This record gives sequence, structure tokens and C-alpha cells, in this order.
Amino acid sequence: MREGAGGRKGGRPARFAAILACVLLAGCARRAPPSGGPPDLEPPRIVSSAPDSGAARVPLDGSLSLSFTESMEPRSTEEAVSLAPRVPIRRRRWSGNTLTLIPAEALEPRRTYTLIVGGSARDRHGNTLLTGAAIPFSTADSFPPGRLEGEIQAVGFAVAGTYLWVYEAGHAPDSTARDFDALGVADAAGRFRISGLQVPRRYRMWGFADLNRNRSFEPEVDVLAPADTTIELGEGTPSARGLLLHMVNPRAPGRVRGSVIDSTGDTLGVIRVIATAEMDTTVRLMTDVDGQAAFDLKLQAGVWLLRAFRDDDRNRAWRTDVEAASPIERLRVMPGADVLGVRLRLVRLFGGP
Repeated sequence: MREGAGGRKGGRPARFAAILACVLLAGCARRAPPSGGPPDLEPPRIVSSAPDSGAARVPLDGSLSLSFTESMEPRSTEEAVSLAPRVPIRRRRWSGNTLTLIPAEALEPRRTYTLIVGGSARDRHGNTLLTGAAIPFSTADSFPPGRLEGEIQAVGFAVAGTYLWVYEAGHAPDSTARDFDALGVADAAGRFRISGLQVPRRYRMWGFADLNRNRSFEPEVDVLAPADTTIELGEGTPSARGLLLHMVNPRAPGRVRGSVIDSTGDTLGVIRVIATAEMDTTVRLMTDVDGQAAFDLKLQAGVWLLRAFRDDDRNRAWRTDVEAASPIERLRVMPGADVLGVRLRLVRLFGGP
């Protein structure tokens, strides 16, 4: 028993030391700045490049570099950076926030190149570049004076980062060849400025929205749209401004918003709106009206038949003989378009009192 009591007495200094250590650690924790902090949601940006945009007399055997505002995730950033016309890259190396590219072969003399940075480049917290970048430079003694400026009107997709491909008239676009005569990138407002074009020349321009960000045009996913006219640049008129390119994503759903007017006086169940595709009546979407008797539907492009009904038994199906409903409203929905102000009026279609 004494030995046991002695063991308990002997344990007191150890317990006291452990408690004192915890107190000291807690005191230190209170003095230190709080751990964690708000998540990093700020997208990275390119702060400089070498060569700079519009540079001339770039050495044929030099390296290329890009500096970012923060530490980047190496793999996605390296994959997002390339040269057009295509030049193989022998080595990529990082120094802090700066990526340096060493080409596997010398650049060609008297040639304009574009250093392309795709929007899939991301920082170490997963934030991607907002728009990507196109940085043109030349190995010639002077930078070509041709310039195109304008705006993209985008329907059904976010315009930021949309590419502008420019080719001499008569050349078909090819995303895999990367043989553009010039390349631009639209900002978040859809504005673009493309420089480094030879004059005099006649050019065609295409907008390319790389929606899956794999830098290659896939018709079932991406959007590719040509400008309406050929653009002619001359010695006295090396710039074309005010260009407008309209681009529509044909797969973008339209939005149909409206209200339901109910003068039947019923209070049972809930009011729902059902949309049925005219070409395939098995395709249906249903939504409930909110407290303001309003509804909001997203529908694929096409012709739709809309009807409101009071679902008395809440079984999500209209009982034609007992439940009030509206006459059918036939609507054509365009890709990415808003259809506003649709009104559906509930009546007793079944002929009751």
C-alpha cells in the first residue's frame, strides 16, 4: 500500500509539470497570430514577360519567361504555356513565381511569334487565370504595325479568355496546327486587341471559346465563330477598330421567367409549371411557383409547351378531370436567351363550377 501511495505522490510533480507546460503553450498560442485565415480566392495574374509584348529583335536562341503575382501550380501552368507558330520546348524551370522556357530549337529570323498562356494555368490554391494571355513578339528588326481592336458579344458562355484567331484570307482555321498569323484573347468585358500583323494584307478572324480548356476545338463542346467580313490592312491604314464579333453557344439553355395568375379561389396543394418539348414530349421539366406566384425555368433551345396547374394531391401530375390548369403557352427558346414576362392563368379546364 505504501508503495502505491508513494507512486501517487511521486506522480504529482510530473502532473504539475504537464499542467504548467499546457498553460505556457496556451499563453504562447494567445500571443501568436491566429492560424488558418480566409481562403485564397484571388486569381493569379501575369505581371511581366520576357520578351515583352510588342518586342522586336528578340534573339533567336534566347529563353522566354513569365512572372506571376503568386506561386503557381507547376504542371497546369507549364501545360497552359506554348508558342505559336509551334516551337518545341526543351526545358521548363521555375524560380519563385517565374517560369522560364528554353526552346528546343532556334527561332526563325524575321518572324512574329505569340507566347500563349491558357486560362487553365492555376495557382497552388486552385485559382485559374481569369482570361489567359497572348504576348506577341518578333525576331525582325521592327514589330509589324498591323492591329485589330474590337469586342465579342457572347451569348450562352463567359466571354473572358475567348481566343481570337487571325489568318490571311483564304486560310482555314486549325487549332491543332497553331499556324495563326496573329492571336488575341478577350478580357472579361469581351474587348480584344490583336497586334503584330503584317501589312498590307487581307485577314479573316475567328472567335474560339475553349469551353473545356484543352486548347483544341471540339465541335460538340466548344464554340467557333467567324467574323462576317474580310479585314483589309494597308500601309496607310494598319489598324482596324470597332470590330464586332457575335458568338452564340448553341448548347446554352435559355431562361424562361414568368408568373401564374390564379383566380379560381382554390387553396389546396401547390401550383406547378410543367414544360414539355414539342419535338419530344417525353422530355419534361417541372418547377413550383414561389411565394410571389413566379416561376423560373432553364430550357434547352427549341419549342416548348408550358402549362401551369394546381397539384391538389401533390403527386406531380396534372389530373385533367379535377385539377385547375392554364391553357398551353407555346414558346420558342433560343440558345442562351432570356424569355421574360410569361403569364399563365389558371382556369377550370375540366368544366367544373
